[in-house]
Amino acid sequence: MKRLFYVLAFVLVSSSCLADIYKYTDSNGVTTYTNIKPEGHSKAELVISGPKTAEPPPVAREKKPSAKAPSPANFPKVDNQTQNQRDQKRRELLMSELEQEKQALEHAKQLYEEAQNTPEVYKGANGKTFRNVAKYDEKLHVIEAEIQAHERNIELLNKELNL
Repeated sequence: MKRLFYVLAFVLVSSSCLADIYKYTDSNGVTTYTNIKPEGHSKAELVISGPKTAEPPPVAREKKPSAKAPSPANFPKVDNQTQNQRDQKRRELLMSELEQEKQALEHAKQLYEEAQNTPEVYKGANGKTFRNVAKYDEKLHVIEAEIQAHERNIELLNKELNL
């Protein structure tokens, strides 16, 4: 049973890699096997013939340079002064947002310092006080993530403003 499996596997694998194989002997008596039909050797003999139903490989298409299409005649145009005003307004909005992010970052840093100095505690059934380390760590991680988000926003706003 195993032998039959190996024979079938070999047949399936080998059938997908069939090609024409030629054998010829040169003037020095050296025998050569190749998959390319030798030119000038009239005594080249076809040893193995590959499948004849294979299609030729697809022809590579040439890349055409992409020409920029002209704007339609009814496309709205904006003069330089109007565009400069829009750019200035956008810059002012980004600067305002940057200031808000800096303030939010400072606030988050203050919260983090306060959270570090105030541990989470709970009272047990007997009235004894215990520290809740997991809740304390979770609180700090949330504030750290907020700080990182504000820092990232500031970085991106500075990049947008080319600062």
